[in-house]
Amino acid sequence: MNIIVCVKQVPSSNEVRLDPKTNTIVRDGCDAVINPFDSHALEAALCLREKLGGKVSVLSMGIPACESMLRDCIARGADDALLLTDRAFAGADTLATSYALSLGVRRLGAFDLILCGRMAVDGDTAQIGPELAERLHIPHVSDVSEIRPGRGCIFVRRETDDGLERLRVPLPALLTVTRELGTPRLPSITGVLKGEEHEIPLLDACGAGADPAKCGLNGSPTQVARTYIPQGRGQAVEITGDAAQQAARLTEIIREVL
Repeated sequence: MNIIVCVKQVPSSNEVRLDPKTNTIVRDGCDAVINPFDSHALEAALCLREKLGGKVSVLSMGIPACESMLRDCIARGADDALLLTDRAFAGADTLATSYALSLGVRRLGAFDLILCGRMAVDGDTAQIGPELAERLHIPHVSDVSEIRPGRGCIFVRRETDDGLERLRVPLPALLTVTRELGTPRLPSITGVLKGEEHEIPLLDACGAGADPAKCGLNGSPTQVARTYIPQGRGQAVEITGDAAQQAARLTEIIREVL
C-alpha cells in the first residue's frame, strides 16, 4: 500500500509573532515542531506499511526550515519526503494550502491512501484534509480512530458527536486521524543517520505548475481580520452556604448578568 502523509510544522508554544499586515503567523526564526496530530498520522501509516508492505511518503508545505521536520519523519521510518516551499505559497488559507498540497500529491505519483492529522494545533480548522480530498476527487473520512485494511478498501471507525461509526471506504481515499491510532515511535540511531543523509526534494510554485492566482494570499478567499488575546472579564466569586443558599445566590448572579 502506497501511503502519503501530510504533515505541518507548527510553533512549539503559544508565544507566536503575527505579521501586522497579513495577520498570519511569522514562521521564520520561531521554534517549531511537527503538528502533534500529524505525528499520529505518520505512525498509522508506518503500522499499515508493516502489515501490508508498500511505501510511506511525507508531504509538507512551508518554509525551507521545514526540511528538518521531514528528515525527522524519515528517521521515524518514512521512505521519502517532498517539501513545497516558495514565497508564492506564503499566507495561504486552507483553500490555497489544499491547492498546493494537491499539486504535491500529483508530483509524488500513484497512491492508495492519504493520511492527515485531524487538525493543526495552530489553526484548529480541520479543513485541510477534506478540502484536499475534494480537489483530488477521492472519498474521505474525518476523525478516524481505527483503520483495518480490506481488499480494495479499508474499514474505519470514526468519532462523531452522536457516538462511533464504522464505515467501508473504497481506495484511493483520504483519512484524517485522531490520537487513538497509536503512540508515535521515536527515531532509532540508524533512522537518524538515514534522515540526515536522505535527499529532500524541494518543489517551488513554478516547478509544481501552480497557478499564481490560487496560491498564497492571492488564492486565499478567507483572511484573518483581527487577532487578540482575550482579557479576563472579572474576578471569581465564592458562593458559600448550604445547597439552597448557593442556588439562590447563583440565581441572583445570573439575573444580574442577564
